[in-house]
Amino acid sequence: MSHDFSPGSVWLVGAGPGDPDLLTRKAERLIAAADIVFYDALVGAGVLALIPEATEIVSVGKRSGRHSKDQLSINALLATAALAGKRVVRLKGGDPSIFGRSTEEIDHLAAHGIPVRICPGITAASAAAASGGASLTLRGLARKLTFVTAHARAGEALDLDWTALAAPDATLAVYMGRAAAAEVSRNLIAAGRAPDTPVMVAVNVSLPTERILRGRLSALAFLVETISDDDPSLLLIGEAIKPSPVGAADTQYRDVAASRTKRIGRYVMTVAMPPSAADALLPSCADQFEAMVDVAGKS
Repeated sequence: MSHDFSPGSVWLVGAGPGDPDLLTRKAERLIAAADIVFYDALVGAGVLALIPEATEIVSVGKRSGRHSKDQLSINALLATAALAGKRVVRLKGGDPSIFGRSTEEIDHLAAHGIPVRICPGITAASAAAASGGASLTLRGLARKLTFVTAHARAGEALDLDWTALAAPDATLAVYMGRAAAAEVSRNLIAAGRAPDTPVMVAVNVSLPTERILRGRLSALAFLVETISDDDPSLLLIGEAIKPSPVGAADTQYRDVAASRTKRIGRYVMTVAMPPSAADALLPSCADQFEAMVDVAGKS
């Protein structure tokens, strides 16, 4: 049995972006030692498959607009299980401390005298940059890295410091950003960020259905149009994630889901839908996209 996992204690464990190969060895050890696992909707199926058959598993998944359990209920479930003497794992997608509401769970457990610890995980921004063959920082051009969430309560505008986020020497990672892509683009440009700032949209990061879409800030709303509400998406914005010149490894331009692609200068236009429909739509989409991006050698 795990030496640092006593009965009646809780571990908040980072499940990473979804690929079980990106799970830490410590996380895998804690999952194997748990009596009960409470898991989020963003935990990959491959990670869930590592939970022993004898272990009790409880879904407490929360997705935008669809909550199977509210946070207060989750807090209560964790405390009840721990007070019953169980070894409890709270399995969270990515890293528990990045937009994971860990503090609320820690405070509730501590108030009941329950030992709680954190096992970090690979956050989606790191995995997305790796999949895109890019760096999150770049000496001389991207000295800062900022994580923000684009998730706001229904009917509320994003309450962000757009002037600070528009700094040209920073990389911006926007979690849960698909629905707010147009608002993010509009506000950043209004705050002074250049319209031709490179952007990368990462969908289903690290999973077999992963897609990497590239363009410029002014075209961000267009880039996300083919992304389903059910597909977790991350926006990366800044000079550091600019695509490599044509001729570099083509693996950074990929869409493993049903799609069609067309290279436009140093960008790749991806239409993500059934191939027959994509074949018909790609030419017109490419024309629109070409009008919005800087194409190498076009001038």
